[in-house]
Amino acid sequence: MEHSPEHTPVVRRARARDLPRLVELIHEHVAYEKSAPRPPDLAERLGPQLFAEGASGASPAVAGGKWVLLAETPDGAVVGYAACSAEFAFWDARHYLHMDCLYLAEEARGHGLGAALMDGVRGLARELGLDQVQWQTPDWNEGAIRFYDRLGATGLPKRRYGLDVD
Repeated sequence: MEHSPEHTPVVRRARARDLPRLVELIHEHVAYEKSAPRPPDLAERLGPQLFAEGASGASPAVAGGKWVLLAETPDGAVVGYAACSAEFAFWDARHYLHMDCLYLAEEARGHGLGAALMDGVRGLARELGLDQVQWQTPDWNEGAIRFYDRLGATGLPKRRYGLDVD
């Protein structure tokens, strides 16, 4: 998709002052995926994980590095995010960038912001010295699957499980 300079998608790293909007987008994303509501204190729990001193490691060797990229419209409205962390693949004995979430508000879809976010995620992986990004999407989300396929991503045949410890 061609973009003129005044319509070029903007992708940038989240800052602490973006936390209220990020949490709004997370709640929209949760509702979109028909997932259980998240705790009302999400901002208080998420903020220190993302924005405390040393929260995002500069090297993939730093366990627990977390990064959030935001997509902005030309007028500066934050309309989407990609949340990533460095993970370790034991079978390959290497780190990779795990994209936990990518979400765009409905009105922001179809304008190149999703592709810009993915470019930003790939750039972050390169910056960190990582050679792969991995993520998942619900199998019912056909729009996301078509989007990722158009980017040249390869689907991996796995099913994700969760197990509560309590």
